[in-house]
Amino acid sequence: MTPRQACLQCLQRDPPAPFEAALWVAAEHDAQVQPAQMLGDLHGLHLQVGAGLPALPPRELAQPLLRRLAELDYQEDDEGVTRPRHALLHEVLRRRRGQPLLLALIALELARRQDIPLEGVNFPGHFLLRVPGADHLLDPCGGRRLYTRDCRELLYRHLGPDVELSAAHLQRADARAMLQRLSRNLRLLHLQQDDELAALKDAERVLQIGPPSLADHLARADIYQRLGCPQGERFDVEHALLLCEEPGLRLQLSLRLHNLEGAPALH
Repeated sequence: MTPRQACLQCLQRDPPAPFEAALWVAAEHDAQVQPAQMLGDLHGLHLQVGAGLPALPPRELAQPLLRRLAELDYQEDDEGVTRPRHALLHEVLRRRRGQPLLLALIALELARRQDIPLEGVNFPGHFLLRVPGADHLLDPCGGRRLYTRDCRELLYRHLGPDVELSAAHLQRADARAMLQRLSRNLRLLHLQQDDELAALKDAERVLQIGPPSLADHLARADIYQRLGCPQGERFDVEHALLLCEEPGLRLQLSLRLHNLEGAPALH
């Protein structure tokens, strides 16, 4: 079984296993990663975190769990430039630094092992967590509580003043949504490092995990263009055109398809 197949299989389980799926994503990019071994190694962190939790009902332990992780130095990456290692789970576990989504995946797995209710929230620009039914969200980077005003400020910081906070920004993220977001993040980070082949793996995974968007097809088309593969580019532009409802963009995509007719491959 390939790492990609193992990742998809993790998402098909009942319940799904997003933490293990993220380890298989890492294994797809680094052949040295052994997901089964790393799952076993997490038991040590599980014991460390559990030993520092107060004697409270499980529903009240989500924030203490996040604070305990921060005490153990699991923090958001503070480098000036975000790199692929900040979104690869094995690197985050090793360095104790990573993107909010990766810290959230670790917290969700530990919460599952401790029977603590906790779920992901697909907030734009900064992945968040929530105890089901609570009146606030939690920042996976330290456990700070976020109320409506805090969420508005966070949205302003990432999307600017023209975007109003809505229920769509606070939706629960299931396992597939988390792995699709992870794959999109990695796709972008690998492209920023001019690693088109790694980015292509991520782009393909995005399309396999869940319903692809127009942007997902265009992203892979652009990677194929950089790789000199007009057949792959044409496939994704055609699918983007099927999903497009904006007249101006449809015209651009139609022209792009026309220019691809008969274009020779570079490889």
